[in-house]
Amino acid sequence: MMSGCFTCIAVALLLLVSANAAPILARNVFRQRYACPLDAGLKLSDGQPLFGHSKTWRGLVCAVFSVTVVAGLLGFDPVVGGLFGLLSMLGDLFASFCKRRLGKTASSRARGLDTLPESLLPAWILSTPLGLSALDIVLLVVLFFVIEEFVSPLLYKWHIRQRPY
Repeated sequence: MMSGCFTCIAVALLLLVSANAAPILARNVFRQRYACPLDAGLKLSDGQPLFGHSKTWRGLVCAVFSVTVVAGLLGFDPVVGGLFGLLSMLGDLFASFCKRRLGKTASSRARGLDTLPESLLPAWILSTPLGLSALDIVLLVVLFFVIEEFVSPLLYKWHIRQRPY
């Protein structure tokens, strides 16, 4: 199916932005409270952390909760929303894991790797309930990348993000 459902893409993009924004907003609200690292400081044989200190239980829970609520407000089954949020965060954790293996520090930039897994994984696995075709998924991933490239520096300028990317 190669449609081009712009509404489906917009909904998925809104869910992605919600999943991505929730941990940042939670950090700004709670500061260091509840910021327990998902990897508990575990370092692998390469001397690098599993994920890094910036990947926290607070961020994971807030992302899943946020997307669950947004999906429900958009008329989707909240379970689909929760799963979307979880899959997006699993994609983000995969990217962090890869970046640590490449020797990059926590919160460092890796163009493409920073956005591809967290957008592709939920869109691909939940393509049917979200009504996304293969073309829609490609467009969604590209749009999410472009938004991250242009919005992140603004969020940094407005003191919402800690880094300009």
